[in-house]
Parts: sequence; structure tokens; C-alpha cells
Amino acid sequence: MKLLLVEDEPKLASFIKKGFENEGYEIEVAYDGRMGQSLLRQNSYEVIILDVNLPYVNGFELCRQIRADDPLVPVLLLTALDSLDDKVTGFEAGTDDYLVKPFEFKELLLRVRVLLKRSSDAAGVKRMLRIADLELNLESKVVTRGGQRIDLTTKEYSLLEYLLLNRGKVISRVDIAEKVWELNFDTNTNVIDVYVSYLRKKLDKGYDTKLIHTVVGMGYVMREG
Repeated sequence: MKLLLVEDEPKLASFIKKGFENEGYEIEVAYDGRMGQSLLRQNSYEVIILDVNLPYVNGFELCRQIRADDPLVPVLLLTALDSLDDKVTGFEAGTDDYLVKPFEFKELLLRVRVLLKRSSDAAGVKRMLRIADLELNLESKVVTRGGQRIDLTTKEYSLLEYLLLNRGKVISRVDIAEKVWELNFDTNTNVIDVYVSYLRKKLDKGYDTKLIHTVVGMGYVMREG
């Protein structure tokens, strides 16, 4: 399980990181809101733990940004602010849980486990990735758009799944090479661009709403319009 902790107090961040690593979790730490934004653009996480009073981008705003990109990933806010208004602000920003400092690590661990179980249960009920009228069934590996089945090769399917799992995020060619092809990126090959072109022909051709977009100099992003 991969977690993200965004916490600007180094001692507390180190304490939490060590605790989760001792429990067998993989955890990355960002020490301010901007660093958190950067890691979120690059990676996917099973649970995100945010401090509220962060430099540059506070936890409430970062939570709102996370929710805009991914409505399902569990988010837990850590804060010394314990008023009802603060909690309301947190839940309105989209957090799933709220833990007031100071706290025992065991309680944080328990809350994260509950969020993971809830997320896992929801995934078990609905193993489907969607954007607009495009659907990808993770169990049957069937892809449809507008109710019409689309036949993909194994590599085309893997590329589409990766783009859908990171929808709304700009994915670089290097990321795609490492995650889909599992190889070191060769700047002299255009294989990724070729496969993106294949997907576009199968998924976007003939539809008014285009789903696969090129971000010049950066990579590709899957979004509506």
C-alpha cells in the first residue's frame, strides 16, 4: 500500500513515516503544499494524509484539488484546529476523515486502515473505469464507448488503463514507457506516440468529444474535451 503524507513538521513527519514503514506500508513525504502537488502529479496513492497548515498551499485547498482530480482516493486531514467550523471546512473540501493533533500513532494507523478497507470494498463492488461515455471493465477487460465494444491489443489496453487510472493528469512519455512498457525510455523511438495514435483512432475517431489530448512538450492527458 502506497501512502502520501504532506506534513511540514519534520519530526512529526519522520515519526509518522517510520510508524507506517514498520507496519509494512510504503509512504512518501512532502513538506509543503507545492511539493505535495508535484508528487500527486507524478504518482497514485491509496491514502493521502494532509496537514492543514502547510506552506504555499494549505491542506484544505490541496484537498479540494485532489477531489477535483480523483473523487475516490481516501484523504485524511491532520490539524491542530479542532473547532466545528474547521471540521466543516475540512469535510466541505472533501476529506474522508479528520484527526486532531496531538494524536497517538495507533489511532492514525487504525483510521488509515478503515479508509483502505472502505476504498477496497468500493473497488470490489465497482471495478469500472469511466470517462464521458467510455468504459473499461477491469475484470472482463472489455472496453466500450457509447455502448459499442472496442477491440484493443494487449498493449493498447494497458496504455488505456494507465491513462484512465491517471485521468486529468499529464503523463509524460517516460512515465508511460516505465509503467506500460516497463523499459528505460529510448528518446529515439516513437513507439509511444504510435500507440497513442492507434488509441485515438479507435476511441476518438467519429466522436465530438475527444478524450486523449497532447500537452506539447510534456506528454498526454485523458480528459473530456
